[in-house]
Amino acid sequence: MAAESAAFTPLTLPVLPLDDEVVLPGMVVPLDLNDADVRAAVEAAQAAARSEPGKPRVLLVPRIDGTYASTGVLGTVEQVGRLADGDPGALIRGRSRVRIGAGTTGPGAALWVEGARLDEQAPEPLPGHVTELVKEYKALATAWLRKRGAWQVVDRVQAIDDVSALADNSGYSPFLTTEQKVELLETADPVARLKLAVRQLRDHLAEQDVAETIAKDVQEGVDKQQREFLLRRQLEAVRKELRELNGEEQGEESDDYRARVEAADLPEKVREAALKEVDKLERASDQSPEGSWIRTWLDTVLELPWNERTDDSASAYDIQGARAVLDAEHAGLEDVKERITEYLAVRKRRGDRGLGVVGGRRGGAVLALVGPPGVGKTSLGESVAHAMGRKFVRVALGGVRDEAEIRGHRRTYVGALPGRIVRAIKEAGSMNPVVLLDEIDKVGSDFRGDPAAALLEVLDPAQNHTFRDHYLEVELDLSDVVFLATANVLEAIPEALLDRMELVRLDGYTEDEKIVIARDHLLPRQLERAGLDADEVTFDEGALRKLAGEYTREAGVRNLERSVARLLRKVAAQHELGERELPFTVTEGDLRALIGRPHHVPESAHDPAERRTSVPGVATGLAVTGAGGDVLYVEASLADPETGAAGLTLTGQLGDVMKESAQIALSFLRSHGAELELPVADLKDRGAHIHFPAGAVPKDGPSAGITMTTALASLLSGRLVRTDVAMTGEVSLTGRVLPIGGVKQKLLAAHRAGVTTVIIPKRNEPDLDDVPAEVLDKLDVHTVTDVRQVLELALAPAVEGATPEVPVAA
Repeated sequence: MAAESAAFTPLTLPVLPLDDEVVLPGMVVPLDLNDADVRAAVEAAQAAARSEPGKPRVLLVPRIDGTYASTGVLGTVEQVGRLADGDPGALIRGRSRVRIGAGTTGPGAALWVEGARLDEQAPEPLPGHVTELVKEYKALATAWLRKRGAWQVVDRVQAIDDVSALADNSGYSPFLTTEQKVELLETADPVARLKLAVRQLRDHLAEQDVAETIAKDVQEGVDKQQREFLLRRQLEAVRKELRELNGEEQGEESDDYRARVEAADLPEKVREAALKEVDKLERASDQSPEGSWIRTWLDTVLELPWNERTDDSASAYDIQGARAVLDAEHAGLEDVKERITEYLAVRKRRGDRGLGVVGGRRGGAVLALVGPPGVGKTSLGESVAHAMGRKFVRVALGGVRDEAEIRGHRRTYVGALPGRIVRAIKEAGSMNPVVLLDEIDKVGSDFRGDPAAALLEVLDPAQNHTFRDHYLEVELDLSDVVFLATANVLEAIPEALLDRMELVRLDGYTEDEKIVIARDHLLPRQLERAGLDADEVTFDEGALRKLAGEYTREAGVRNLERSVARLLRKVAAQHELGERELPFTVTEGDLRALIGRPHHVPESAHDPAERRTSVPGVATGLAVTGAGGDVLYVEASLADPETGAAGLTLTGQLGDVMKESAQIALSFLRSHGAELELPVADLKDRGAHIHFPAGAVPKDGPSAGITMTTALASLLSGRLVRTDVAMTGEVSLTGRVLPIGGVKQKLLAAHRAGVTTVIIPKRNEPDLDDVPAEVLDKLDVHTVTDVRQVLELALAPAVEGATPEVPVAA
């Protein structure tokens, strides 16, 4: 319609900018000539008017925040003189709209532009709907002017018949904002402009009616003598209507919360719950403690990253790149690296096929990393986050005994807080971080509830997309979170909780892996902490190997790192004292002078007479402890028939299962002694004593069955148990060797202890696939099904003519 009702006339005019002010055609405005831009435009217009007939002409253009509008108004300078305050000024009348074009040159210091004058004409005669629109505008304008008492202006408005002039007349309205006036200016079609003016005037009158309704309602419902009650009712009514109008600035604290909630990117149900709390806050008195509780809750909800998600890094979709990150930051741990790589590969394929969200659930993961201390479970979580480009948060669960630590406190309690899971999400700042639940096996329970039971919903991929914290009481989607739980002892994790996690075992490092870790990770870190450069102190491989094999004996590398740190401190101190020059290379021969003798010398390195198995009745077993696998020695002796009582004595803090294994071993030898050519009469007349050294450490489990049987058989036969042999397996009354657990950890322990031959049950043969190849290459593993095979392998041949030397218990 604008194209049909407007003709274009080219013009060249000086620009008179109006800051945050708009002049419409038909308006007459005084302007202060002290303004440099105004003075320059007026002077340029006067200079141009000397050569042209008519009054000086300028282009009035609104300028908002330094930006010019696309449409201006042709104005004529009616008069130049003094304003009411005595300052020089000019009286300018708006004539018509001008569509601004390109800049050009002209006299004076003003900015000149080319423009096209819009000669606006409404259709003649006026259509019926336009006539109705004119009547509506005049009626609305008359109602508003009468409320203000401007009776003289009413007659002037009623006398305007031109549609364009009537629409531009609304520019005098003081309630219009600058943006609304610019919109009127830039609307070229007179009919469309009049419609806009009607809508703006109608909205303003509706707002005035609401304000009058509020005042009337308050006045009628309030006792004049109760001033405080009156103020509160007015405040309540105003806020109620403001919520419906939805658009005015609000300065009260509750209004600020309402604006924050409406501006926040919240899920719909969370927004509804937050607005309900804002309603309660508005109704609460200043003295009510409920107000502070609501404000704390709203702050927590607004701080949570409801729709914030970290975009997985390019390496997460570059599966080879992600694997390279894991390999660079951790040596070994192939099982967990493979699992993380599988997760990233599946996530990439789901994303490629548009399956990122299925049934409201995203593709998170819940892994349980179980292994001895020091193998890198906690640091592995940071590497996973690094490989995926996600935020990392650690939640320490060791010693947590209160269910509210997981699910949060209910808001009825003073000092209530959300649970650790919600706080971890808030700390991460995204809904898809990597959350490390550290030491999940150390969670306890008491009268305050069982935190492990509260974790069931958190770690269940089928329901954690609607996790509900007791404090928030709104659903929180945890389905995109990667949960990594760490534990040392698998048996300490409740079965229902373990069932919800995918188990990944970290059974410790081989000696070769420890050397790589020490060289690539531990040594650079400790050099920095000791204030040394990499070229000042170096280690040869022999020194690192001896540190890992003889100075430390552990599944992880914590003690190895402490030994490296101790060595570097020694070297640094000696250099500062002037006792050693740098650079210095630590060799195997330097270790004793720097940090003393080794503490874990293998049995095979001892003199034959000093070895534990140098006498009959001592066998080497393998066990699993909270610190990984370990070598366990079993000692057996027979009591003097004259002083000792018959029967079986067990020492070394043994559990019930291990005591039963000892009884089974003794019963088997008594019933099959003749077959094994053992003097079983000694077992009937003399009491047997079995002892497990390290008596202060509790021990239990059935896997020492064949070890106790071998120790007793060695005692009775007088044949020594081979020093290089260690064994593990459960024994039955018939002599069958039954499967046990922890084969990988036990074989790693045997390798660390210098054992070369290991006996395990035949049914545990599939577990050998998990043992590193470099360990299997150095071990001679025998799988057996019967105790007779164990005795043949473990007992050294009898020496001809020698009589058994049976140890006698004192």
